[in-house]
Amino acid sequence: MNIPSTRRASVGWLASCLLAATAPAVLAQADWPQQPVTFIMTFPAGSGVDVVARTIQEPLARALGQPVVIDYKVGAAGNIASEYVARAKPDGYTLVFGTAATHGSNAALYKKLSFDVENDFVPVAPILDVSNVLTINPDVIDVKTLKEFVDLVKTNPGKYNYASTGNGTGTHMAFAEFNSRLGLNMTHVPYKGGPEAMLAVLKGETCCIMNQVQTVMTQYKAGKVRLLGVTTGKRVGAIADVPTIAESRLPGTDGFDSSIWFALFAPKGTDPRVVARLNSAIKTVLENPETRAKLEGAGNSVRIETPEQFRATVRANRMKWAEVVRAANVSID
Repeated sequence: MNIPSTRRASVGWLASCLLAATAPAVLAQADWPQQPVTFIMTFPAGSGVDVVARTIQEPLARALGQPVVIDYKVGAAGNIASEYVARAKPDGYTLVFGTAATHGSNAALYKKLSFDVENDFVPVAPILDVSNVLTINPDVIDVKTLKEFVDLVKTNPGKYNYASTGNGTGTHMAFAEFNSRLGLNMTHVPYKGGPEAMLAVLKGETCCIMNQVQTVMTQYKAGKVRLLGVTTGKRVGAIADVPTIAESRLPGTDGFDSSIWFALFAPKGTDPRVVARLNSAIKTVLENPETRAKLEGAGNSVRIETPEQFRATVRANRMKWAEVVRAANVSID
């Protein structure tokens, strides 16, 4: 059948328009990434988040075929970095390395956030679950068990200070939940990240901290700190001799599980195929035996989820920490 030339021209023009309209999507799927991918860090160099980011940096770069750059925009319990990424171009090249605090408890702690921790981000992939451990300076508070610690603090209300890596961080919220459950009266002293907080404990400025296992291992092995209980529901393989807080069977500790996760988020509007590509690359990295051994040898547990599964995790986490914040009566602003 012969098609009139005018109609052929119209069909050709329409096909060209459709091709132009779909070209970005095709490129996003086939050619991404074409430039370095940047991790915007919520906490400073040397922090637990930073250690994990640097562990996966090179393996992920190999999986993506592009460099992975680490950029620090720290402060306000991760809110500065989160806001930066929430406003970034949704092209998959700018990701925030977030935590269960930055995308969970912060929503309840900070009443004036300029972004929504769920709706302004696309959950890309979790990296791992992180256990905190009650870490004490035995020169400041010389006890050997969790029960002895609780008894001493209850006998001296308001006397002891505990450190955290900053207001609203996972280390702060874990201790706040612990104190609320056990009826302890302690003073919170926030510091600017893990290294500074740990130094405060070592110097005796504070008696203790619920810090990430990976960040206390060196001092623990050197005999400078004592570990009384991990915050997870199960013992941590790297320090299997340290019981869980729930194992103490003290009133208020039943079912205690205050573990957190680290994860990557992209800005809202990022192409789902780019998100899927990132998620797949991260899965490849986490399934690599060498990388997995490094992460889990430091006291972490690798977590692998699809973007859809991780979105449900983020929502459940936000609701959980909102309840903790209410029960502990914690507020930042």
